[in-house]
Amino acid sequence: MPKETAVYTHGHHESVLRSHTWRTAENSAAYLLPHLNPGAHVLDVGCGPGTITADLARLVGPEGRVTGVDAAPGILDQARATASEHGLDNTDFTTADVHALNFPDDSFDVVHAHQVLQHVGDPVTALREMRRVCRPGGIVAARDADYAAMAWYPELPVLGTWLDLYERVARAAGGEPDAGRRLRSWAQRAGFTDVTSSAASWCYAAEGERAWWSGLWADRTTASSYATLAVDGGHATPAQLKEIAESWRDWGTREDAWFMVPHGEILCRA
Repeated sequence: MPKETAVYTHGHHESVLRSHTWRTAENSAAYLLPHLNPGAHVLDVGCGPGTITADLARLVGPEGRVTGVDAAPGILDQARATASEHGLDNTDFTTADVHALNFPDDSFDVVHAHQVLQHVGDPVTALREMRRVCRPGGIVAARDADYAAMAWYPELPVLGTWLDLYERVARAAGGEPDAGRRLRSWAQRAGFTDVTSSAASWCYAAEGERAWWSGLWADRTTASSYATLAVDGGHATPAQLKEIAESWRDWGTREDAWFMVPHGEILCRA
């Protein structure tokens, strides 16, 4: 079975975690929540700092249990701390490669992945593995952004340059940044026959939201693993990254600024 071949484009720089720790089950997994039952056993793939994981554990607990897995061992300490801060004792965390999950067949009632399949080397194999560890009749759920469908106003030209650059860097790293539109196709190729598709979005327009979103992307553009991959891969120079970051900050100061991040979602019956 293939192992992970993609490089995680963002890494875990503070500017990345600024975004990841904002995520909750409500703002990032609302499509799944009606299908969560108390007492369920849940696998949260690519759990990162564990904020969504903690919400899922609260929703299925205390009888239910959530296992969070991530390919990066370092981030799991933060996930454990998040669970502890919420007073949760029905979570556990371990490293894992979604292409080859170290769990027996039929181990979980729900297998969930948020913003994961866009970053893996073989999303179809990943979905097959997620299906393998899901009990018959259970749910495999995935949600991913679609970068090419992102929209913003004012349409600053340099933000168009940012989008083109990000997509080139992500694909060179082995991922697919426009994963949202592909989820249904990947699920069908993975063997699922009962797939419910939906879409949802994040929108940043209020003053605090604009400053937060533009600031984290400005910092990510110059200081994260993404910045390193962009320069080392010959996709951009440090000067070009600085110009993009300055454009992000300029956009964030505009009172009429608006940014929309669309997501594709799938609920697959195992």
